[in-house]
Amino acid sequence: MTSTRWKPDDPWLLHFFQRHRSDDPQHSVPALQFLDASPLGVRAKIQAVLDAVVAAPPPAFSGGLQWQAMHGDMAGYHEVRVMGPGRQLFRLYCVLENPGADLGGPSIVAIAGLSKRPGTAIRDRDYRAVRALGDEFRSHRTVLR
Repeated sequence: MTSTRWKPDDPWLLHFFQRHRSDDPQHSVPALQFLDASPLGVRAKIQAVLDAVVAAPPPAFSGGLQWQAMHGDMAGYHEVRVMGPGRQLFRLYCVLENPGADLGGPSIVAIAGLSKRPGTAIRDRDYRAVRALGDEFRSHRTVLR
C-alpha cells in the first residue's frame, strides 16, 4: 500500500488554474492572463515571490507584505502583493493545496489577479469573481499542464 501523505519538508509545486471546458470553452488561465497584461517588472516581482514561497515552502515562508494570508470573505486565499509603476498595486490570488495528491503533491495554485490604484479599494464584486474562479478550481481541479 502506498501512502499519499506528504511530509513538511516535501517540495511544493506551483500550478496555474485552467478553466474547465464546461465553464469556458477557451480553457483560459486567468492568473496568466493577468500576468501577461501586467508590466514586465511586475511579472518578474510576482514570479520572484512565488519562487521564494515554493522554496520555503508556504507554511514556513515569512514574506512580509509580499505574501499574505487573506481574511474575511477571502479566507483560504493567499495573495502575492507587489507595487508597479505609478504605485499601482498588483495582487495575485492563490490557494494552497496540501496534500494535493491529484496535483502531484503540495501545491500553490494561482487563481487570478487584480490591480488597483493607490488609495482605492478592490471592489467586493471583484473579490466575488476571484472566489467564483476558486470555486471552479475546487470543483474541477484543472490546472495548466
